[in-house]
Amino acid sequence: MTHTAPGLIDVHADFSPPTTPESRQRILEASHANNFLVPEPYEWSLDATLDFMDETGTALQMLSNIPTGHQLLRTSNDYGLEIVAQHPSRFGLLAALPTDDAPAALEETRRVNGADGWAMTTVYNGRSLAEPHLDPLWERLDSRHAVVFVHPNAYAPSTAGLPTPLIEVAFDTGRTITGMLYAGVFHRYPNITFVIAHAGATVPLLAGRLSLLGAEAWVPNPRGLTTQDIQTALSRLWVDTAASASDQQIAAAATVFGDTHIVYGSDWGVACTNTASAKRNLHALHTTLAITPDTRAAILTRAAKLFPEAARRAQSAWMS
Repeated sequence: MTHTAPGLIDVHADFSPPTTPESRQRILEASHANNFLVPEPYEWSLDATLDFMDETGTALQMLSNIPTGHQLLRTSNDYGLEIVAQHPSRFGLLAALPTDDAPAALEETRRVNGADGWAMTTVYNGRSLAEPHLDPLWERLDSRHAVVFVHPNAYAPSTAGLPTPLIEVAFDTGRTITGMLYAGVFHRYPNITFVIAHAGATVPLLAGRLSLLGAEAWVPNPRGLTTQDIQTALSRLWVDTAASASDQQIAAAATVFGDTHIVYGSDWGVACTNTASAKRNLHALHTTLAITPDTRAAILTRAAKLFPEAARRAQSAWMS
């Protein structure tokens, strides 16, 4: 029997190791140059995170962070493990993998002990999750029945003069998941549970077009996917609600992925999310009419099924 925690289980919670004022200022300036006009440098805080969790009734956050440099990524994973060791009933870790280099990613799966799952970005240092060089990694994760959280490329250039977190992350997700579909990733590695950020972003909107046209003769389709193959693969994906709990997005996600494959995510821990916006999104999830009240309630703790060990840690602390 899977135990649930006495509160929300948040699968989409960012974190970062300590930074210097100088590095935060450089990030701010680069953000402004990329049309992301945050007013001040951002610094992740453990204390502020715990306060937010207490205020919103969040029992458990699954932390993730995917720096672009390999050494930075390893340092971040180690820091995430330290946080979990200090607060095992409040946090789990989705350890990042450097997916531009399959051997390095495989080594990180061996090196990191204690991760609850794995985090990847759609395009890492210019290389997509749809590329065949990752097959050895998928084989390893499939054999482990791993949970893989897929986040869009937050470092992509802005488009249309608008910041990347507003629109480009959604299209980036759609492009990559469609590429993975045609590469056969979801069919060939059925034991991996993929959780796609932001209610699947544009994937639910593309699903209808893919079902209608995706198996036509003029579409490159090296694995011969049928319309049914496409629909089956998409229905096996899971999605979170981070910045995506509007009626429109929840309805589309439930239609394509099924309302039992939606889990709660806050998008906490990054400069584009603050307490007010995270609370607005949570309120939207609590009140949406796109799904039933029972389904709304189930979403809040459903991730216990994906991360049973982390959920047990939270439950044990609550019962002690």
